[in-house]
Amino acid sequence: MKTVIMAGGRGSRLAELTENTGNGIPKPMIPIEGKPLLERAVDCLREQGFTDLILTVGWRRQAIMRYFGDGSGDSPATGRAFGVHISYFEEHTPMGNAGALVRLADSLKEDFLLLNGDLVFDVDLNRFLAFHREKGGLASLLVHPNDHPSDSGLIETDAEGRVIRWLTREEERPSCSRNQVNAGIHLISPRLLDAHRPDAVDKIPPEPIDLDRDLLKPLAGTGQLFAYRSPEYVKDCGTPVRYGEICRDWRRGLAARRSLRHRQRAVFLDRDGTLNRHVGFLKSPEEIELLPGAARAVRMLNRAGWLVILVTNQPVVARGEVTEDELRAIHGRLETLLGQNGAWLDDIYYCPHHTDRGFPGERPELKIECACRKPRPGMLLQAAGDYSIDLEHSWMAGDRESDVAAGRAAGCRTALLWNGAEAPRRLPQESRQSERLPPNCGQTVTCRDLQDFVLRLLEETQEENGNEDEKTGKQTGGKSEPAGGTLSDTGPDQGRNSRSVSSDGGDL
Repeated sequence: MKTVIMAGGRGSRLAELTENTGNGIPKPMIPIEGKPLLERAVDCLREQGFTDLILTVGWRRQAIMRYFGDGSGDSPATGRAFGVHISYFEEHTPMGNAGALVRLADSLKEDFLLLNGDLVFDVDLNRFLAFHREKGGLASLLVHPNDHPSDSGLIETDAEGRVIRWLTREEERPSCSRNQVNAGIHLISPRLLDAHRPDAVDKIPPEPIDLDRDLLKPLAGTGQLFAYRSPEYVKDCGTPVRYGEICRDWRRGLAARRSLRHRQRAVFLDRDGTLNRHVGFLKSPEEIELLPGAARAVRMLNRAGWLVILVTNQPVVARGEVTEDELRAIHGRLETLLGQNGAWLDDIYYCPHHTDRGFPGERPELKIECACRKPRPGMLLQAAGDYSIDLEHSWMAGDRESDVAAGRAAGCRTALLWNGAEAPRRLPQESRQSERLPPNCGQTVTCRDLQDFVLRLLEETQEENGNEDEKTGKQTGGKSEPAGGTLSDTGPDQGRNSRSVSSDGGDL
């Protein structure tokens, strides 16, 4: 399979990096820990068998062409062989980021991989390719959540991954939007270019052609454009701030850790009473209110490289009180609020089933015994398969006994988030011990809320969270000392004696 890398960018916002290196360099040659970011992309491609590359080059193209040659030589940075075959398309006048594709159309006879040239990434591309081939559309986008969705193009999809709406960064945002952004990695069928081939029109239009605006966005809602959601590391080097973040992440090994080519660690979270305030059977986006410290806790996990996955029982669907579309809006509101605080969920799993009958408008097909409703572990097991999660080294955190039971059944360590005043009302009578002491339900640890749990977890694993302003508490030897100590495998008996402090909420 051919890979096209759009490497013609000038990088005007990174002039302090591109202009202060002798004669200057193009944006894709900016160094990431001693190696050009374009070479890091070539490394990732070669390791996965993508070795037939076409680079579209423009601004200061000779710097790229001299460095890489035809791909048969050795890297000036490492002395090791590039191990790929490279050909070039030279842009002498600006053509837009897709203008070169039109002119390459006759060379692209089969589906091809298309990358933005300013990306630093470590992605399991063969997983993405399998998704694309299964869907059979004209194009597939790799999409992911990020920490700045408000200034990113958002991709809305249906349950099958078809793109139904594409919101550019300039368009007005709804208050309930999934944090799902085009990452700049695409799989394209040559059929998408048919209308633009020289033999299909009198002449190639002289105006620049934009990949998103002119080729991809018009496919939204046609059933021919699909989105593959991935939690893996993909960042563009578009600004000095993002460049600094990328260099720090690379030093920490975060990009490699997030690749689905490797086993992942995850924190599974309950929803009501863990992330947002418990209001009973939540039925509208307006009822979503984040708990204090919840967004900060999720952001810290994001920056430390843990997957953060929501697993929630939603019997309101089986009861006919909320439709799947309405539930997606509720979760869109949750993701919007988290995104406003620089945090994201890597994915959301919900169980719509419930066996109780007798509700007006209930849905009989969902009134079943299932494997996904907590305390059963089905949602966690499905996520583990989807995202290569090492359950033994992952956590389930929630404020109810069923959360602990689901985590234990999946083989995870578990954290009970305990509110001594409110939580006993939501637990079975036999598990209640007092209005002050947490129950013995087999949890690994007991914490007062999500933020308390995350501070302890990151302290114990001695992980950086990527931002000094996240660290709180007394400083000891340069590390944060969160209130309540560290997370050790205390077991339920010791856990009963943990401090019980305020945390509102529950689960359905």
